[in-house]
Order: sequence, then structure tokens, then C-alpha cells
Amino acid sequence: MINRKSRDEIKRMRHAGHIVALVHQKMREVIEPGISTKELDSIAHDIIRKERAVPTFLGYHGFPGSICASINEQVVHGIPHEDIKVKEGDIISIDVGATYAGMVGDGAWTYPVGKISDECQRLLKATEEALFAGIAQMRAGNVLDDISGAIEAVAVREKLGIVRQYGGHGVGHEMHEEPFLFNYKVGDHTLIKQGYAIAIEPMLNLGGDEVVVADDEWTVSTADKMPSAHFEHTVLATDDEPLIITQLMS
Repeated sequence: MINRKSRDEIKRMRHAGHIVALVHQKMREVIEPGISTKELDSIAHDIIRKERAVPTFLGYHGFPGSICASINEQVVHGIPHEDIKVKEGDIISIDVGATYAGMVGDGAWTYPVGKISDECQRLLKATEEALFAGIAQMRAGNVLDDISGAIEAVAVREKLGIVRQYGGHGVGHEMHEEPFLFNYKVGDHTLIKQGYAIAIEPMLNLGGDEVVVADDEWTVSTADKMPSAHFEHTVLATDDEPLIITQLMS
């Protein structure tokens, strides 16, 4: 069952999303060659705690970090570690969740480390475009396949692989709620209603679609070792324009 969010729940979600946006604002400032993913994790953790929130990821099914930090061919769920440092030319996807007063905000972004290749620049640009194409369809009266199809259209146009085992999801009291949102059309005509909140998160690859899970049982990487990008916003369907929850509030 998909839960429609009340006015009070939306207020708390917006604050959680603001905290997620604060983390990403800081990530943009500090990501540079030589920084470790553990240091990035510590920075994010401190911001979330300072804002009187809880790092949603920490301890989730045993996950040991406050962020997921996934480098180059790693798609998602990369575990932060002090021995893993980014270098010039890498791309790194930072996924973060914050729980504030019982409500969750969830957002991801892929960042360049110094100067990156033209192909990686194209990947980041297209995946961000796919995110906002999906967000534009998050309207009451549309169906889930409208979002999925908008994301897929960008991926097909840019000849990018689509991660098919992972996708978006409802969000609110829990990080993962109904519905699951595919990043390609599957014929899902579930109606979007006012008050629905979904984390829309295209994961696109420079190579093929296939992914594998590492021995740590968390880190997901492309099977062909080609770079992957991940962009995500938590979005609320309103009676007007879609409302991006995971953005800074004025």
C-alpha cells in the first residue's frame, strides 16, 4: 500500500530533505583527490547529527556507514573506508539519507574528482537529465510508467546502460516504502496521487546493463567495469508542480 503524506509529515520530510541537501552541499566542497571515503562519511555523519537527525543508512540491515560512497564502476552501496581514497579523474556517487522526527529524506549525486573524461562528463550530464525528466512526470494523475519511461528515453537516446535490478522507491516513515520504481518502462500503471512521495533515482552506465554484487554483500558494480552514475531526489506529488524534498529550504 502506498501511503499519502499528511501536511505534518511533509513538513518533517522537508526538513529531513534539507539536511540531505546540506550534506551534498558539503560534499561538493570537500571532494578532491586524496580524500578518503571514510572522511566523507564522517563529515556527512557530523552534519546529520548536528541537525538533530539520524543517519538513515547507518545500521540499516547492518550497513556500516552513514553514506554510500561508490567510485567509478561501482553503482551503489559502496562502503566507506579509510583506505579508499579518490583520485584525479574518478567519479564518486554519494548516497545519503537523514531521518528527522521520524521522517526520511533520501538523495544521491555523482561528483567529478578533478578533471574527468569527456565520456564521464556525458554520463553525469545525461543521468542528471534523466533524473529531472523523471521528476517532471511526478504529477498527480500520471502513472509510474510515465516516470520510468522519461528516464528510459534519456538513457536510450544517449546509448547508456540502465541498471535494472535497482531503482526508485516510496519513502516516508521508512527509507524503502511502496512502490518500487523501475528506471525503464514495465507497464506499471499505478496512479500517482497528491501526497505520494517517491525517491526517483536513475542509475545509468557507460557500458551494459548488468551488475554484480561484491563479496562484502553490499557494493554493486557494473559487470563490464564501465563507469556508472547515480542521481536521486525525494519528490512529492502535489496539486501543482512536483516538489523536490531533498533541496535546501530558504
